[in-house]
Amino acid sequence: MNQSPPRTEADLTVDGTGLLCVTLLLRLRKEIDGAPPGTLVHVVATDPAAPLDLPAWCHMTGHDYLGPVTGGTRPVYALRVTADARPTRPDAPWHRAGS
Repeated sequence: MNQSPPRTEADLTVDGTGLLCVTLLLRLRKEIDGAPPGTLVHVVATDPAAPLDLPAWCHMTGHDYLGPVTGGTRPVYALRVTADARPTRPDAPWHRAGS
């Protein structure tokens, strides 16, 4: 996990306002599908579990979780897409593809 503060401008923003964990992760996975490695993604997430779920999902898939983005009016979390990320099942973002 990279501990450097995320830069303020994202390459891609995923708006998960009002979504609970599974739906949020399904949207996130769909929106970053095909994004090149190094893409900085900001995830707007109002689910109270997001500060736990997003780093856990990044750890499982291999994306780099960068942490919360400060200074905004909504809760935003940053991650960086990696080249060697492990895919998850289309219907179950907590399960790796093929398992």
